[in-house]
Amino acid sequence: MVWRRKNEELNPKNLVGTVTYGGRGVLVWGCMSASGLGNLVLFDGIMNHALYLNILKDNLKLSAQNLGIGNNFFYQNNDPMHTTLNVRLWCLYNCPQNLKTPPQSPDLNPIEHIWRELEVRVRKHGIKTKSELKTVMMEKWMNLDAEITKKTCKIYSQRLKAVVDAKGYPTKY
Repeated sequence: MVWRRKNEELNPKNLVGTVTYGGRGVLVWGCMSASGLGNLVLFDGIMNHALYLNILKDNLKLSAQNLGIGNNFFYQNNDPMHTTLNVRLWCLYNCPQNLKTPPQSPDLNPIEHIWRELEVRVRKHGIKTKSELKTVMMEKWMNLDAEITKKTCKIYSQRLKAVVDAKGYPTKY
């Protein structure tokens, strides 16, 4: 709980930065476009560049095909596993229009809003095991309406403008 004045929730002095890392729970990889959601991959353990590359090879093109988009569509953040040479080379040949972004930039990553929606829906269940968590996550992912991804992508230009206006500081997105 935090005490602050009205309209100061995005003031940098009221925020605490975070660093993401592979934990002990269930990790996910997923993709989206304005037309809907692609594959969702659930796995245990820690993600590394080799596992990440295998996930891309097995899921990205198939998802893009199912979503009806071409190969110049890819966006990922600057996580170190995304920027290793083998991943960069694969992306160069398979999705040449890879957008460049700053690291840990949830304001600019539209899928962060989809992850949040998935989390909200999953937390409504009294999950006790990893197996149950995986089942519920997959079920909720499959039931996320394409209207959510469409809306998320539609406001992307507003999101970019807000980041520029905030001079890189956090925004309401």
